[in-house]
Amino acid sequence: MTAADARSQALASQARRVHTEVLLRGLPAMMAVLTTAVQDLLSQPAEHSLQMARRDAYDAWQRASTPWHARLGKSLRHAYHHGAGDSRSASLSSRPQNLSLVSDDTIEREIIASRLALAMMDKASWEFSDLRNRMQSLERVEDLAQQDLLRAQVLSRLVLDAWFEAGLSSSVWQMLQRWLHHEFSQLLNEAYHEANHWLIQQGVMPEVDLRPFIRRNAPAGGMTQAAPLGPATAHGGIAPQATAHGAPLGAQAGGPAVPVGTPASQSAQQVMAQLQRVLARHVPELAQAPARSGMPMPGPATRSGLPAAPIGASGVSGAGPITRGGSPRLSAAINHAQEAVQRRADQVATVDQQLTAPQALDEIRHRNQALKQVLKSAADTPAERATIELVALLFQAILQEERIPPAIRVWFARLQMPVLRVAVGEPDFFATDDHPARRLIDRMGSCVMGFSTSTAEIGDALEREIKRVVQVVEAYPDTGRRVFQTVLTEFEKFLDHYFEQENEVSKKGVSLAQQVEQRETLAIQYTIELRKMLSEVPVQDGVRDFLFQVWADVLAVTGVRYGPQAEQTKAMKRAAADLIWSASAKVSREDRAEVIRRLPPLLKTLRDGMGHAGMGHERQDEHIRSLNNALAAAFTAKTAAIPRERLDDLMSQLETLEAMLPSPEAGEINETLVRDLSSHECDGLEVVAEGGAAPTPAMLAWARELQVGSWYMLDYRGRVEPVQLVWRGLRHHLILFVSPQGRGVLFQLSRLAAFLQAGLMLPAQDESLTVKATRNALAKLEVDPSRLLA
Repeated sequence: MTAADARSQALASQARRVHTEVLLRGLPAMMAVLTTAVQDLLSQPAEHSLQMARRDAYDAWQRASTPWHARLGKSLRHAYHHGAGDSRSASLSSRPQNLSLVSDDTIEREIIASRLALAMMDKASWEFSDLRNRMQSLERVEDLAQQDLLRAQVLSRLVLDAWFEAGLSSSVWQMLQRWLHHEFSQLLNEAYHEANHWLIQQGVMPEVDLRPFIRRNAPAGGMTQAAPLGPATAHGGIAPQATAHGAPLGAQAGGPAVPVGTPASQSAQQVMAQLQRVLARHVPELAQAPARSGMPMPGPATRSGLPAAPIGASGVSGAGPITRGGSPRLSAAINHAQEAVQRRADQVATVDQQLTAPQALDEIRHRNQALKQVLKSAADTPAERATIELVALLFQAILQEERIPPAIRVWFARLQMPVLRVAVGEPDFFATDDHPARRLIDRMGSCVMGFSTSTAEIGDALEREIKRVVQVVEAYPDTGRRVFQTVLTEFEKFLDHYFEQENEVSKKGVSLAQQVEQRETLAIQYTIELRKMLSEVPVQDGVRDFLFQVWADVLAVTGVRYGPQAEQTKAMKRAAADLIWSASAKVSREDRAEVIRRLPPLLKTLRDGMGHAGMGHERQDEHIRSLNNALAAAFTAKTAAIPRERLDDLMSQLETLEAMLPSPEAGEINETLVRDLSSHECDGLEVVAEGGAAPTPAMLAWARELQVGSWYMLDYRGRVEPVQLVWRGLRHHLILFVSPQGRGVLFQLSRLAAFLQAGLMLPAQDESLTVKATRNALAKLEVDPSRLLA
C-alpha cells in the first residue's frame, strides 16, 4: 500500500469516527425529547382504551429507555470498530441459510426499520450523497458496502435491535414514531454533515461533482457510478446541491443558483432520480435515453378535432422527446390486450350490470396480471420486459389506492395499456414527472383523492369527464403523448367550467369570489386613476387619503352592483367632486354659505356609499370626523383654492373614469394597493383576513402552484375540515376553497402561503398519485429486483 493509499484509508476511518461520535453525542438529547413526548401523550385526554395504552407505554419507557440507550450506544461502537456485518442487525436477505418460516414479528420489525430508514434519508439524502462520493473516492470502491454503518438502513436495524432487546414493543414504537423519525432524521443529517465538513477541511473533494447523476440534462451513458438499489436518494438532476454547511449552491463552475422547489416537486425529483439509478443498475438499456423536462409539446387538438391520422413517435422532431419504437410483436400484443380489456368492460356495462365496482376492480386486477405475463412473453428485449413490469407495478399501486372510489379506479385501470404503449416508445416516461401521461393521471387523481371515498361527493359530471378522457385516449392509440396532452388541456378547461357552472356546492362561492375580484380590481384601478387626477391638485391630505383608501372602493362596489353608467354610480362620482370642492379654501362669504348648504346631503351620500361597501358605523364615524377636520381647515383658509375651471375638468374626468381604466387583463396589479378584504365577507363566503407570519418565497411559490380540483385540510376559526380548491383569480392573487357542505373560504395569495407555512392548510396528498405509485414500485423492486427482467 502506498503512502497516498494509507492516508486515504486513514481519512476514511477518521470520517467514520466523526460520524459515529456525532450519533453517540446526540443520543442523550434525543432521549430527553422522547421522554417529554411520552409524558405529553400521557397528559392528553383520550378515550379509556387509548389512555390505558399510553399508560402502558409510559411505564415501559420508564423501565426500558435507559437500557435501550445503553444497548444502542454499545451497538454503534461495536459497528464502528468491527463492522455492522458482525452485529445482529443483518437483514433477512443477508441470511439466505435461514430457510425456515419467518415469524410475523420479524417481518414487522423489518417494515418498521425500512420506514425509519426512508424517513431519515428523506431528510439527509443530500448530505449522504456528498459523503458517499467522498468515501468512494477515498476507499476506491464502487459503492459503500451494504452493511456499512454510514447507510441509513444499517443504523435503523441497530436502533430496532436495541429497542426490542431492551424490552420495548412495536406498539410503543408506533406511539412514538413521529418523534423517533424526526429525531433520528435530524441526528443522522447532522452526523453526515459533520463528517462532510471534516473531510472538506482535509481537502477531500471540496466540491462534489454530481454531474454523472444528472438525468434530465445529460445522457445516462455519461454515468460513472451507479447508486445501489435502496431507499437512499440523491440529487435528482435539478435539486440543489448541499454543501458541508447544508446551504444550497448553484450549478458547478459558478452557474446560477437553482431555486428550491415545492415539497411535492422535491419529492417527485427524488423518486424519479432513484428510479433512474435503479434502471441504470439493472436495465442500462432503458436508462440510457436522455430525459428532458420542460420541452415544447405538440399543439393540442380541439375537443372535437383530434387527429384522425396516426401521429407516430418517429414523427417527433429533434426538439421533442427521444422516442423509439417497440418491437412489432409487443406492439401487436398491447393492441390485443387493450381490445380485450375494452371488450370485457363493455360486457360488464351491458350484460353484467349487477357486477359492483369493487368486484369489477378485482376482476381487472387479475386480468391485468395475466396480461402482463402474455406481454412479457411477446417482448424482445430486457428494456421492454422491464417497462412492462414497471407500468404494471405503477397501476397496481394506483388501483390499490383506497382514497379513490372503486368506480373511478375502474376507469384508471383502463389507462394501463395506453400508458404502457407510450412508455415503450418514450423512455422519458420513467425519467421525468412532467410527462403528459403522468400529469393527466395526477390531475384526475388529485380531484378525486380527497378525504372521503364517496363517489357521490365527486359528482356525476366529474365522473363522466374522467370516463370521456379515458375513452378518447383509448380511441387514439398511435398518437403517443399527444393525445394525453390534448385531453389534459381539455380536462383543465373542464374543471374551470365545472366548478363555476355545474358543481352545486361550489358555483355560489365562485360567483361571490369573482365579484370580490372584480370589485378589488376596479378599486385598485380607481385608486391609480384618482392619484393621477389629483397629483397636481391642492387637496387636503385627509380628503386625499379618504378618496384613495375609502371612496375608490365605494365607486368599485357601486359600479359592480349597478353598472358604471347607472345613476347611483354617477351620484358617487359627483360626491367625490363635491368633497374636493368643499375641502378647498373658502375665502368668500358666499362660498362658505354654499358649503354649509351642501354639507348635509353630501355627508348622507358619503355614509350611504360607505354602508354599501360594507363598512360598519364606527368606521364611518371615524372617517366623517376626519373629513370634518378637513372642512374646518377650508373655512379658516388653511388650504389653497382650486380654480373653478379645474373643478369642472375634474368632474368631467370622473364621469368618464371607466374609459381611462386599463383592461382587466392588462398588466399586473401592484399588491401593495390591495386592501383588507374582511368587508367582503357575506353569507356563504368567509374571507381569511388575518393570521400567520410573513411567508417565505418558497411558500409563496408553493401557493402559486396549487391546482384547481385538489383537496386540502383547513384549520380555520375553530374548525378542521376538508376543502377543495375550486377557483383562482385572473392573476392568481385570490384563491377560493369550498368545503363539501358549501362553505367558501377566500384567500389572498400571501395569506394562503402563510397558512401553508404554519401547517393550517395541509394537502390531502403529500405527493402526486404517480409519484406515490413509483415509490411503492421501488419498494417492491428493492425486495426483488429480479422481477424487472423476469
